[in-house]
Amino acid sequence: MTDSCNDQQTGAFYVENLGCAKNQVDAEVMIASLKRAGWKYTPDHPEDADLIIVNTCGFIKSAQEEAVNTLLGAKREYPGKKVIAAGCLAQRWADELPNLIPELDGVFGNRAPHRVSETVDSVMSGDCPVFTPDGVDRGEDRRDFFGFDRSVFVKIADGCNHNCRYCAIPLIKGPLVSRPAAEVAAEVDGLLDRGVFEMNFVAQDLAAFGLDRGEKHGSGLISLLKTILDKPRSKDNFWIRLLYLHPDDFPRDLLDLMAADVRVLPYLDIPFQHASVPVLRKMGRSGNSGEYLDLIAEIRGKLPDAVIRSTFLTGHPGEGRRDFNELLRFQQDARLDWLGVFDWSREEGTPAAGDKGALAAKLNAPAARKRKELLEARQQLITEKRLDRWIGLEMDVLVEEPVAGEDLALGRTVIHAPEVDGSVVLHVAGAVTGDVFRARIDGRTGIDLQAKPLTGHGNPQ
Repeated sequence: MTDSCNDQQTGAFYVENLGCAKNQVDAEVMIASLKRAGWKYTPDHPEDADLIIVNTCGFIKSAQEEAVNTLLGAKREYPGKKVIAAGCLAQRWADELPNLIPELDGVFGNRAPHRVSETVDSVMSGDCPVFTPDGVDRGEDRRDFFGFDRSVFVKIADGCNHNCRYCAIPLIKGPLVSRPAAEVAAEVDGLLDRGVFEMNFVAQDLAAFGLDRGEKHGSGLISLLKTILDKPRSKDNFWIRLLYLHPDDFPRDLLDLMAADVRVLPYLDIPFQHASVPVLRKMGRSGNSGEYLDLIAEIRGKLPDAVIRSTFLTGHPGEGRRDFNELLRFQQDARLDWLGVFDWSREEGTPAAGDKGALAAKLNAPAARKRKELLEARQQLITEKRLDRWIGLEMDVLVEEPVAGEDLALGRTVIHAPEVDGSVVLHVAGAVTGDVFRARIDGRTGIDLQAKPLTGHGNPQ
């Protein structure tokens, strides 16, 4: 065992962030909290830091392996620095991690990232703490983002009460805890005042916001959005993108709000996961393919420009050939704009891990991967056809990255969520990250759109 718990006081830190957008917000909160406590943040140079925080993901096996390898790599590459395991893996296996990686200097959970300085202070005093505080996360004045500062994620709630049988989120995050609506609105005000253009709202299920305070499903989210939208502002051109809405409790009133105010983008991320009733029931879900197709039709009826992203899960215990064929039919009928596909991962502690058939599902993992690949190949064609409807239209393009040495920039439109969808190749000179161009879509290459600006200069909005 390596004794890394020597007494050392330092003041520079680096954060390596892994995992989803919600994890990214937690990492940004930790950065803001430590900076407020007087620490110096070195975002691009871990070699200059005295403390390295690895904000881990623990959702599925591949993410867990990446987290462990990253922690080991940090200790190997920077043997003289303190290394703290934070985030989901640290929360889920807080007591086991110090034995698995004895070189670690501390373990910090994921349910109150603003309290990270308590763990850091303990580490720098020579202790090796394991700290997993509960409670409502307090918003921090985030100024450092892992994306770029005109597009940010805003986490409005954490935890989940759906308890899908395959999912480890309730084990990691616990039950639903909503942030105070006034706190979220104040954070949005601050972000807009600093020039943020796109705010991507995230939670395990956005429509559940406020349920833990006795509000009805969907009403808390809609009330929060109205509070934000109704406030008079000097700059009133911004995007709010809603990511993750559970299909079994989808709030229909949200569609009316989207139709009435273009600032709430008609982009809906709805994880259907499957279409076969037997598989959905084994997953702990109450819907069916007919209800899901009706929901899609209702969305497109009220919002003709709606963009729908979803996720499917193959290989769940009990999924047979007939079940998979029903999922294929649903995919064809739904004509989703974007789709992510995952094969089932047996997660210790989840009900599905102990279900009859779990061992068979684990042994049939190669078949699940083949089903995943088939769905992905079919979706490529569906997505390409769905994208063609935008050719010839004018759209706002938010520049993410100019292409070095070329009169080109990569960006996104209303139809693209950060990091997961395709891009727009904007044929323009002199663009900088954060510019917003009014452009005409004039072609498509695979799942990327081609566009030319209508004016020569972008507008920071």
